[in-house]
Amino acid sequence: MARSGQTQNKREKEKKKLKKKKEKELRRQERKENSNKGGSFEDMIAYVDADGNLTDTPPDPNDKVEIEAEDIEIAVPKKEDRPEEEVITDTEGKVSFFDHSKGFGFIIGSTTGEKYFVHVSGLIDEITENDKVSFELEQGMKGMNAVNVKKIS
Repeated sequence: MARSGQTQNKREKEKKKLKKKKEKELRRQERKENSNKGGSFEDMIAYVDADGNLTDTPPDPNDKVEIEAEDIEIAVPKKEDRPEEEVITDTEGKVSFFDHSKGFGFIIGSTTGEKYFVHVSGLIDEITENDKVSFELEQGMKGMNAVNVKKIS
């Protein structure tokens, strides 16, 4: 009697396996049929407008701008090819913070009240917090940097 119970379980398991296999095949066929209903290729095209936004309308051919291949820059130009960086001279301010161990700090401009980054490599004199200094401004990676910093007595 125990044997017939085992064979019955085995048959039930095989039936379940076949049922799952058939269901899987049906789902696969449904996916295949539905994938063709996605629409035509033209429905999937997106365009980029003049502002860089995606749109579904094609651009106006009258608005085309001709660009010379030589004008396209793929990488950042070498330093000697870039236009001269603007350097503002004869600026005064006060050292708001300077960390000697890390080698950087900040200066607040007396006329503008703006905060400028200063690195130890841009110092002429040794400075500490609350020192009055004169400096020049130079464009850095994240904004204007103070360079040629001198202490005013």
